[in-house]
Amino acid sequence: MDNKLTWIAAILGVLGVALGAFGAHALEPQLRELHRLDTWRTATMYHLIHTVAILAVAVAAGLTPSARLRVVGYIWTVGVVVFAGSLYALGFGAPGWFGAITPIGGVAFILGWALLPWALRRPASA
Repeated sequence: MDNKLTWIAAILGVLGVALGAFGAHALEPQLRELHRLDTWRTATMYHLIHTVAILAVAVAAGLTPSARLRVVGYIWTVGVVVFAGSLYALGFGAPGWFGAITPIGGVAFILGWALLPWALRRPASA
């Protein structure tokens, strides 16, 4: 396994589950009042889906060392931090304009998925 990506996935996994539970239990009344409960749920869903994807890339990179796979994992990490992070910030009461950075994280998710076939491609034989 790629140790750095494994650690990133582990940390993001802990944070994803903790923030999901925190939003569903401790923040639920405030999020509902601000009409941001769905925003929080969206952040948690994309956070956890991409955490699992990062872990899968870490495993694959360990089986066949690949800088390209690591690039995909890091791009998804940026996506989690920017996309989910900005939505969590909105849930915590950040000003609405803060959501303007959310699409940057979404583009990182899309870019990572678009690059995945390239990252999994075997090098041409010499």
